[in-house]
Formats: sequence, C-alpha cells, structure tokens
Amino acid sequence: MRTITVALGEKTYKIEIAAGLLDQIGPKARALSAAAKAAVISDSNVDPLYGERLERTLADSGFEVTRIVFEAGEQSKNLATLGYVYDELARAGLTRSDLLLTLGGGVPGDLGGLAAATFLRGIDFIQVPTSLLAQIDSSVGGKVAIDLPAGKNLVGSFYQPKAVFIDPELLQTLPLRFLHDGLAEAIKYGCIRDAALFEQIAAIDSDAELLEQADSIIETCCNIKARIVEKDEFDTGERMLLNFGHTIGHAIEQCCGFTTYTHGEGVGIGMVQLTRQTEKLGLTAAGTAAQISSVLQKFGLPVTASFNARKILQVMALDKKKSGRKITLVIIEKTGVGRLHKIDWQELPAYIGQESV
Repeated sequence: MRTITVALGEKTYKIEIAAGLLDQIGPKARALSAAAKAAVISDSNVDPLYGERLERTLADSGFEVTRIVFEAGEQSKNLATLGYVYDELARAGLTRSDLLLTLGGGVPGDLGGLAAATFLRGIDFIQVPTSLLAQIDSSVGGKVAIDLPAGKNLVGSFYQPKAVFIDPELLQTLPLRFLHDGLAEAIKYGCIRDAALFEQIAAIDSDAELLEQADSIIETCCNIKARIVEKDEFDTGERMLLNFGHTIGHAIEQCCGFTTYTHGEGVGIGMVQLTRQTEKLGLTAAGTAAQISSVLQKFGLPVTASFNARKILQVMALDKKKSGRKITLVIIEKTGVGRLHKIDWQELPAYIGQESV
C-alpha cells in the first residue's frame, strides 16, 4: 500500500494506491462515513466491469447502494447529464449525511464530483479512478466540473474528496488508446517538475513494461500534484503549472467536438506545439520539443493537428487562465523546469503558431 496525504487543514485526505484495493473500499468508506446510503456514479464503459464489485463491498459494509450510470464519453459531461444524476440522487433519497462515490475516468470523476459539491449544497464523496489519467491527475485536487458548448470545464467548483482509492489492477481492462492518453499527463508532470520521471517514461519500451511501472508512476504524479495543491488549492498561482499543454489542448478538443482527440492526446499536441514556439522565442532550451514529441510518438500519441489558429484563439478566449487582456501560459525552460509566463492577449498567436496547430 502506497499512501499520500493531501494536507489541507480540515479538508485533509489520503490517496491510497494498492493492487486489489477495489474490493476493500467498503470497510475503508465505512471508516470515513456513518452514511446509511451510498450512490456510485459511473459510465456505461466502467459500470459493467466494476460496478457490481464496488456495490458488493459497500453493501457488505452496511451501505444501501444505488448505482447511477450515464453514457460514456466527454460528450456526456454536460448540464443534461448532471441534471439526470441529480434526479437519480433525489429518487434514491440521499441526504446530506450520505455518501457519493465516483467510479471511472475523468468524466465520471469530474461530473460526479460536481454533483457531490452541489446536491443538497454538498455531500461527502470518494474518488475511485479507473483510468490512468484519472489515477494520476483528475481524481486528486478537488477540481470538479462540466463542459458547456462554449468551452471545457466552464462550470465547476473546488470540492475535495474524502479519499482517493486507486487500484492499478483496474488498468488491465483499459483500452490501450486510453492507457496512452493518461501517459500524456504523466509526461506533463515530468516536463514541469520531475526530469527523472520524464526519463523513466522515455525508457519504457512496451505497454507491458508501462503497466509494471504504473504504481511508481502513479505515486510520483500524485505526490507532485498533492504538494502543489497544498500550496495553491484554488489555482491562483503555482497550481496553474499543472495546465501545461492544456490551453491549446482544450481548444483542440473542443474544436473537434470532443470526438476526434482524447484529453491526453490534446494535451500532448498542446505541449509540443507551445514548446516549439517557445524554443523559437528563446524561452526554452533547443531540442526540448523534439524530446517531448519523441516520447509521445513512441506511445502512438499525436503531436500535431490541423486547425485554423483563428478558431483556436476564439476558444482560448474563455480559458480560465485569461484575465482581462492578459493570459498566463505554462511554459518549460527544459524538461523538469516549468514556469508561469504572463503575456498580453495580442501576443498569443506567436505562442500557438500562426497557421495551424
């Protein structure tokens, strides 16, 4: 068992990482909650695989369990699905003293977390991430949100879970595309804070080896995020570093209707494109973009996408790092060294490339 504490005063919680942890969640949840009822929010991909197992361990620990399932995919992370979840929670009779658990990747975690933050003005919740991306990133730190037609994660809150329970064995059923999708976020952590992590990933030669090293990679990424969140829970300073690649990446995801590229694929394209430009501007060591590109491509991740820069800029106008006529970009000086870089909005085209991304 690997345990990481996210120290946030009264909101402090633990991240537990262990093979086989899924079947132990009932007693662990009971130790954290006196709730009579527990609702599990999942999607149509994950619930058939793990919903019954989670329900069983919760029921064995005395919870009356309701499973709420919605259609898998980023397209479901919207107001309509959130409304459906609210209705199901009300139908199940959950009260403010009850418990919600999110089971799945980033979409169930984000949407389910927002439901927990807002249903009855807030009920306790636990994250049970099943994708690599969720295990190393989105389940930790309390950012919960849904998308709007105008942009990604535009409606949300900061609402910390009571615990994050990570079972790396669940990655065995993850399609390879989504295993690699999550790896893009791990590469991001290496870029902004940990050159040794970047080199560890660069040295991996197969998906089997990646799964063998998953525990270590998950622990390293969660540690990095936990320390950053402890310093900047509400994303006003250092926590913005975690958005490396996301400004362009989110825009690319949205421009293709959240159907062409996964989140990690968009982030990978964003990291490479921005770093190519910051190299040209003398802000990043020469060859850094090629380093990132090489590792991404080894795992079949895209590093370019054809989009009109004007459309990208239109979407980026609603980026949460924009303030007035300025926007804060996350750039790297070299692998392992990220920093915040505030620029005037009119300077932005030089950082994304004029023609296409």
